[in-house]
Amino acid sequence: MTTIDFPKTLKWGAATASYQIEGAANEDGRSPSIWDTFSHAPGNVKNGDHGDEACNSYHLYKEDVKHLKNLGVDLYRFSISWPRVMPEGRGELNPKGVAYYQNLIDELIENGIEPMITLYHWDLPQVLQDKGGWENRDTIDAFNEYAVAMFKEFGDKVSKWITINEPWCASFLSNYLGIHAPGKTDLQAGVDVAHHLMVAHGRAVQSFRELLPNGEIGYAPNTGWLEPFSNKQEDIDACKRGMMWQKEWFMDPVFKGSYPEELITIFEDHNAKLKLEDGDLELISQPIDFMGINYYTGGLGRYKEGEGLFEVEEVPLDYRKTDIGWPIYSDGFYNVLTDLHETYGDVPIYITENGACYNHEVEDGRVHDKERTDYLKQHLTALHRAIKSGVPIKGYIVWSLLDNFEWAFGYEKRFGIIHVNYRTFERTPKDSYYWYRQTITNGWFEI
Repeated sequence: MTTIDFPKTLKWGAATASYQIEGAANEDGRSPSIWDTFSHAPGNVKNGDHGDEACNSYHLYKEDVKHLKNLGVDLYRFSISWPRVMPEGRGELNPKGVAYYQNLIDELIENGIEPMITLYHWDLPQVLQDKGGWENRDTIDAFNEYAVAMFKEFGDKVSKWITINEPWCASFLSNYLGIHAPGKTDLQAGVDVAHHLMVAHGRAVQSFRELLPNGEIGYAPNTGWLEPFSNKQEDIDACKRGMMWQKEWFMDPVFKGSYPEELITIFEDHNAKLKLEDGDLELISQPIDFMGINYYTGGLGRYKEGEGLFEVEEVPLDYRKTDIGWPIYSDGFYNVLTDLHETYGDVPIYITENGACYNHEVEDGRVHDKERTDYLKQHLTALHRAIKSGVPIKGYIVWSLLDNFEWAFGYEKRFGIIHVNYRTFERTPKDSYYWYRQTITNGWFEI
């Protein structure tokens, strides 16, 4: 047996997102988001699912906090629903929406759990989408107005903040590949949204420094890892290009003050232009306190002429996969973390999402999800290796506390360490929950 042990200073946590768990979509003054619109349009989400009720956490948040306390976590990462607190996208706050988050924050603090707030986990108010959404630079101003209001409302109790979750998903997956809301398939729109999200991030960081100088703020890009199929230079270069639009495109502007020229050229070759305005890069590249990293999967890649924007194909090898079809590649997690450290230096890192989809149901009052526990063991072992390699990891936050609305997959895919019955909203902690609790309590596990 080998013991995998962690520093006593490592923060442990669990994460959720507002549209995925809250429900109460039409209650207490909340206005529609782009995900309400997208999910209610036929054909966009599996089985016609939507987040109208989700996990009903809007009404059951106290029960969820009890589960968090029992789990023993230090942190709970959750997101604020912009249309719940600011129904017109800017301007007046909705007192009932604000009160919900005040009550949640108070409940967490009373139970010894530190809140970590994500400002944007994709639920843009539909009223702003109607004016062009993130393609419209005015949305940057609206986001800053919203961020400032949240800093003022909750900053006396909350010190850890994340501006944007997975900007690649909110831009390219949503506006070029068309898989997430608003469902566009326009590369220029994807490039515009990506840049505007990063400028919005910078504006929010600037406002945060003025209002909450003692707090910590970062953002949470998603990363995968493509290992070259061979040592041929064409395979190595193809994998770099394939990762670049998730990694360097969203990290170079923050940490180097520039976008990767190779990607700018590729986009231009496909008739999409990066539209920089004076001061944009200075705004984006302000120092942040930490980087959040969301990691789930990776695999092998190789050059293939004409394959997508970047002429890279993923090689379908016989890796074990989770129930969402993603290969399990924990070595990629280690590679991502060490690569980020080598590329961007000693930037503190929180793992803001890591977890696995397995669709086990309740049997005799228990959920036996050994596969999820195995996934967590593998990835926490990779995390341990990264820490031993000198990567400054501050915390690990599992995705997700609850089974929830899994975006375009609806309720078909379960990522939670707690099972949710979507008819009764009954919560049942899974075996992985109890394993994670033991690991947090001990600060180690054995393999």
